[in-house]
Amino acid sequence: MLQTGDPHGNTMRSGASIIRMKEEVNDSASFLFHGGPARIQPVKNIFTMVLAGGKGERLFPLTDQRAKPAVPFGGKYRIIDFTLSNCINSGLRKIVVLIQYKSHSLDRHIRAGWNIFNAELGEYIASIPPQQRINEDWYRGTADAVYQNMFLIDGENPQYLLILAGDHVYKMNYAEMFHWLIAKSADVVVGAIDIPVEEASRFGVIAVDEEHRITRFDEKPAHPIPLPNDPTHAFGSMGIYLFRTQALREHLIADAQEDTAHDFGKNIIPRMIEQKRVYAFKFQDANKKAIHYWRDIGTLDAYWEANMDLIAVDPQFNLYDSEWPIRTYQGQFPPAKFVFAQDYQGGRMGVALDSVVSGGCIISGGRVQNSILSPNVRVQDHADVRESIVMGNVTIGEHSRIRRAIIDKDVTIPPNTEIGYNRDADAQRFTVTDSGLVVISKGMKLHAAVDPSG
Repeated sequence: MLQTGDPHGNTMRSGASIIRMKEEVNDSASFLFHGGPARIQPVKNIFTMVLAGGKGERLFPLTDQRAKPAVPFGGKYRIIDFTLSNCINSGLRKIVVLIQYKSHSLDRHIRAGWNIFNAELGEYIASIPPQQRINEDWYRGTADAVYQNMFLIDGENPQYLLILAGDHVYKMNYAEMFHWLIAKSADVVVGAIDIPVEEASRFGVIAVDEEHRITRFDEKPAHPIPLPNDPTHAFGSMGIYLFRTQALREHLIADAQEDTAHDFGKNIIPRMIEQKRVYAFKFQDANKKAIHYWRDIGTLDAYWEANMDLIAVDPQFNLYDSEWPIRTYQGQFPPAKFVFAQDYQGGRMGVALDSVVSGGCIISGGRVQNSILSPNVRVQDHADVRESIVMGNVTIGEHSRIRRAIIDKDVTIPPNTEIGYNRDADAQRFTVTDSGLVVISKGMKLHAAVDPSG
């Protein structure tokens, strides 16, 4: 039988993930390989809940009209696509997405792009708004969101419940985490990533013993507890929880009756540590890179940096792995087009260099460099776009210059506009971060540049 993916690395092939081992069968995960992309059979008895109701306030104004998981990423994707793709690639087939804050865009994306299962086989991905079946409150925290939807769990009666965040970018085979829970006879397994101790105060920190049994869970501690055998690193919580359903139920009911934050990291997990077998599962990256990739894109600068990494010659995050496809809604756009090749002084050249350009884009005599363009973007004559993220249905007017900017959907940049070259002028009209990154809101109306010569 296939080796198990021990977080200590003792029983797993060096540098390998179960999903990449071919011609073998993992009984618990039901993966079968035939020399190419995996044919994945469903993992039974696991019910998955994706928490996708957060406001993402630090990503404002990108979250002014949408929830954080619905924010576009990498040109054609939404942030939630990475978690949902992980679910599909892990063989999970019963998935609900709990939505709340400004959920229309997210709900529409899930219905249009993720309606891929056969309901007659009991398989589905469904977005669920707050039902208010228990009381008239909105979700008061991550644990309360699950508690208010216990009727869904009761209807399926699963043996295991997987709780995921819908706003992280990473690749992970959740079946490996399930196998770890079985191997350890655990009641709960928490996804954990090792991070430098000096950075750990930004995370929920998990203290473990030598067997990775969790002894303590501290939310953003001033003095993080390091790993037993590595004083330079600590375990940070990934916001991924796999429970035996019955073990979780009693704690959700008890927490609902108390005055708490109703949060898994702050309340549920610390209490379960005292009474149950709670273990950490060290993140096993399915990204096939030397450095593990997991991003909680919590700020505008972090969002921009994560997107810019995708245009590198050898990006940290690989979107082109056919064995771990990232799915999304595919709009009906024609191929991207680059027109005008007047290769002489003053001539028009439609070019894109070191960039990601999505379908429907037309680079018409302009230049795009080190940038990401979502579908249906127009870059007009002699416009110059550098180090920028340009979302769908945006037009960059002729002779405009754009640098280090995020331009949200449905914006027209008038001709001769400069953005990213004068911080004081930009700050009068747009959101500008401390690093000087300029962010233009969705649908914002811009006035044409004024010619000072009259």
